[in-house]
Amino acid sequence: MFKYNPLECLPSSAELPDSDDTPVDNELQILIPNLLLAILATLWQTRDDWFFGINMGIYFTPSKPAIVPDGFLSLGVERFVGENGRSSYVLWEEEGIPPVLALEIVSQTYNGEYEQKKIDYAQLGILYYVIYAPTRLRRRRQRLEVYRLVEGKYILLPGDKIWMPEIGLGIDRERGTYQGITREWLFWYDESGNRYSTPEELAVKQQQQLEQSQQQLQELLTRLQQKGIDPDTI
Repeated sequence: MFKYNPLECLPSSAELPDSDDTPVDNELQILIPNLLLAILATLWQTRDDWFFGINMGIYFTPSKPAIVPDGFLSLGVERFVGENGRSSYVLWEEEGIPPVLALEIVSQTYNGEYEQKKIDYAQLGILYYVIYAPTRLRRRRQRLEVYRLVEGKYILLPGDKIWMPEIGLGIDRERGTYQGITREWLFWYDESGNRYSTPEELAVKQQQQLEQSQQQLQELLTRLQQKGIDPDTI
């Protein structure tokens, strides 16, 4: 007897638009989430149960257009899907798992980050909603605001470095250098408030460690030679 599966009748991610085609009006809307992704790719390189999307459509019902955050993080899903990856994030293809965090970068013109998008993400069940204003601060707003969903409504979390135990990460803003640009960026932090390094910073540390090791080796060889000891005989 034929069994009807409603999920098989829903459109796939390949059939749905992958974004809302709205161009960003500030390069930081791409760079800031890209930095957060780059840090995660190093920090969680051995994990395959997470996905960080950038300017990607999230579909929670086929009857409504996608919601497109500047960035979002999902846990408990496959990191890579196929050779080409995801074109959009479709809940009925992700076992109904919504993102655990959504990020909006306030651009030159306000796009409902503090109003409509807060309602949309709450309805979607996104636990944390992060709003960052890197260039233009709205009156009576903080530069960085992190909200947590409590009984269907977002509550602004107090403090600077906000620890998110469900994710195992903290988030805050700090001055640093990324892709040659020195300014304030968003970074991930551990529970003690220590900032995780960027790939660029890790590369510099590794180079410094290599140079230090080479210097120590050269000093050892020099001391051996001064004592008349041939290093090749050791």
